[in-house]
Order: sequence, then C-alpha cells, then structure tokens
Amino acid sequence: MKNANDVRIGCLCAIACETLFGFSYLFTKNATAHASELSLLGWRFFIAIIVMGICALVGVIKIELKGKSLRPLFAVALFSPVIYFTGETFGISNTTASESGAFLACIPVMSLIASSLILKKKPLRIQVIGILTTLAGVLITVFAVGVSSSLSIIGYAALLIAVISYALYSVFVEKAEGYTGEEITLVMLFSGAILFVIMALIESISSGDVAGLVKLPFTNSSFLIACLYQGIGCSVLAFFLSNVAIAKIGVNRTSSFIGIATVVSIVAGVLILREPFTLFQVIGVMLIIAGVYIANSKTITKE
Repeated sequence: MKNANDVRIGCLCAIACETLFGFSYLFTKNATAHASELSLLGWRFFIAIIVMGICALVGVIKIELKGKSLRPLFAVALFSPVIYFTGETFGISNTTASESGAFLACIPVMSLIASSLILKKKPLRIQVIGILTTLAGVLITVFAVGVSSSLSIIGYAALLIAVISYALYSVFVEKAEGYTGEEITLVMLFSGAILFVIMALIESISSGDVAGLVKLPFTNSSFLIACLYQGIGCSVLAFFLSNVAIAKIGVNRTSSFIGIATVVSIVAGVLILREPFTLFQVIGVMLIIAGVYIANSKTITKE
C-alpha cells in the first residue's frame, strides 16, 4: 500500500514526464524536416549520456552500482529505450500518423495486462475505467485529424513490438528494487547511446555522408535545439521522472497519465504551430483529462 506522500510525488513525476514528452513532438517535427530519425536518436542519446555522465562526475547525482548486479537494469534498458524506440521509429516511418497514434495509445492497456500477468497486481476497477476512458480520448483525437491506412505489415509489427516492449519496461522498472531512479536512467541512456549512435553511423556510412552526421548539430540550429531538448529534457529528465513515478505509484497508475502527452502536443500545436483545433479534438482532450482523473481519484490503492 502506498502512502499519500508517495502517491503525490509519483503523480507529479508522471505529469511532468508526460508534459516533457508532449512538447517533444514539436522538436521532432522540426528536426526530422532536416535529418533522419536515426540521426536524431543517435545525437539525442549521445548528448543524454554525456550530460548524465557529467552530472555523476560532479556529484549532482549519486550512482552506486559497485557490487550490484546490472542484470535487472539491462532488462529495463533492453525494453526501453532499445526495443521500444527501434519499434516506434520504424513503425512510425512505415505507417500513417493515425495508425501509429492508435497503436501507441494502447500502451496503458498493455501495461495493465503486463502488470497483472507478471507482477500479479490486479488493477482496481476505477483504474481500468479511467485508462479505457483515456484510451477512447486518445483514439478520438488521433482519428480527428483524418483516418488513413498504410496496410504495412512491417509497420504494424514494429508498432506492436513497441507497445509490448514499453509495457514490459514499466514492469521491469517496478521489479528493479534496490536501484535509484538515477541508476536506472543511467543504464537506459548508456544502452540507448550505444545502439542508436551505431545505427546512425551505419545509416550515414551507407549514404556516404558520415561528415554530414557529425556536423549536423553544428550546422543546423533547429536540429541542435531538438537534440538538446530531447537529450536533456526527454531522455535524462523525463526518463528519470518516469522511473520515479513507477517506483512510487506502480505501473497501473503511472500508465494512466500517458494520455497527457497527447493533450500537451495538441495544445502546443494549436498555440505554437497554429494548427486547427476541431470539435472532436476538444471531446478527445476532455475524455483524456477525465480518464486520468478517474484512474487517480483514490489516493490509496491495492498496490
């Protein structure tokens, strides 16, 4: 059973995490107009691990991994960022925006299933109702921008892998007892940096433009800003907040906040990019907010 202070901290961390992820869509949209997704991921995680390493060296964060088994942390990192971002990147690139949004909106439901099967933690009925309400809201906002179909088996498979891997990441974070949020985040960023830097280099070598990849953030200010925001804001800070939230309030409650990123991205798009805001999007946003409230309306859970 979680005490009120843990619930309060966990909920605030989950809200802050999803807010950061919500704004990331703006930066991704600008960056990928000038470079590939793998270039962005490579630089994002490279910057993130450098920043995290500096913070550890100067004592801003404390890392005490000596004598601890890294196996539980590598299990976390395997599912996110390694498998999740790989599946998400290739899934989004091979499907339409509405299809990828619909698939990724299923993450909270898959997290509930994973938590029930692996952690043996049955969600409260109110949590199920709240998460399903949020799912309905996300799906409405996704399809409000227009339904289109790619019929890409590869894309669908990649997105399904992304959804399952994120749910398993959440479960393994909760199982990783004895490790701090900083320690889990460090191993996640280290694993992501190795994978995505190598993938970005392979892509640039195949295209014969390694120099272009290396110089990219120094010659393109939009790409640099996106890398800094995603590397520091999303990878370092948001990953840390997500890990703390899961440790404090568990997988089921944390997953109920995922829809907030959709709300933030829509509001940011309307206010900053001057994108249209339809009646169906208004309804979707209201359902998402209602779902988050319903899922977290009780401060004491069976977790």
